[in-house]
Amino acid sequence: MTELERLFALVPPPAAPIDTDADWTRVEDALGLILPREFTEIARRYGRGAFCDEFSCCAPEEMIKENPGRLEDLQLILGDAGADSPHPVYPEPGGLVLWGSDSIGGALCWLTEPAGSPERWKTVYWTRDDEFEYPEGGVAAVLTGLIEDLLARKRENGADVDGPWFDPYRKDVHVYLQLAEAEGAPPYEERLRILRENLAPTSARGSFKGADGARQDHFAAAGDQWRLTYETAYGHQIRVAYPPGEDTRVRNALLAAIDAMGCRVKGVLPVHGTAHWPQLE
Repeated sequence: MTELERLFALVPPPAAPIDTDADWTRVEDALGLILPREFTEIARRYGRGAFCDEFSCCAPEEMIKENPGRLEDLQLILGDAGADSPHPVYPEPGGLVLWGSDSIGGALCWLTEPAGSPERWKTVYWTRDDEFEYPEGGVAAVLTGLIEDLLARKRENGADVDGPWFDPYRKDVHVYLQLAEAEGAPPYEERLRILRENLAPTSARGSFKGADGARQDHFAAAGDQWRLTYETAYGHQIRVAYPPGEDTRVRNALLAAIDAMGCRVKGVLPVHGTAHWPQLE
C-alpha cells in the first residue's frame, strides 16, 4: 500500500470535495517551483477543508499569498524571542515553502532541497512553540502520522473520540443554545447520552473534563453535517454549526432532544449566519 493509499484508507476523501478544480500550474508558475504530485493529488481528492479540525493543506490562493510572507512573519517572531530559524525561506536556495498548517498557526513546510525531484522534499513542521519537527515521508505520510498521533493523544487523555474525519470547508450557521435544567433532570452523563441518542447516529470528536468537573463533549450528527458541542465549561449550553438552509430541521431535532434531556432553552444566540429560531425565553 502506498503512502497515499494509506491516507485514503485512514481518512476517506469526501464524496463532494470543495474547490477541486484548482489550477496548480498557475501556482507553480507564481512560485517558480514544480510541486510534488502527491500533494496536488491530495488537494484534488479532498479539496479545501480540515483533517480532524486540526490540519489543513493550503488552497492555491493561500499558497501564493502566504509564500514567503507567512514564514517571514514567523522568522520575525522567532527573532523577537532571541532565536534564529535553522532554515532559510524560499526563494533563498533550499528555502522553506508553506504547504499546510495546524489550527493554532503552526506551519507545515517543504524544505526545497536537495536539488532534483520535488517528491524528495522533506517536511518541516514549525510549531507555534517555535520548535522544528521533521516528520518522515511525503505529504501523505506526514498527514497520516500527524492524524494518528493526534487521535492517540486524545484517547490517552481520556477523550471520547471515534475514527478520523475530514470536513470540507463550509460557511456554517453557528448557534448557541443556553440551557437550564428542569427540576429532577438527570446528571450530565445521562443528558449527553439522551442528546446523542436523539440525534443518532453520531460520531464522537473529542471531549474535555476539567478538574472542577466542567465538561465539553464534541460530536457530529446528520452524516457529519451538524457539528455539536455540549458543555458546562462555558455555561450550560449546546453549540451547533450546520449548513445554511437547515434551520428548521436542526431546531426541531434539538428542541425535542433538549426536552428529553429534562432541560429547557433559556436563550438563543445566533453567532454566525442567518438562523430562524423562535423566541424561547
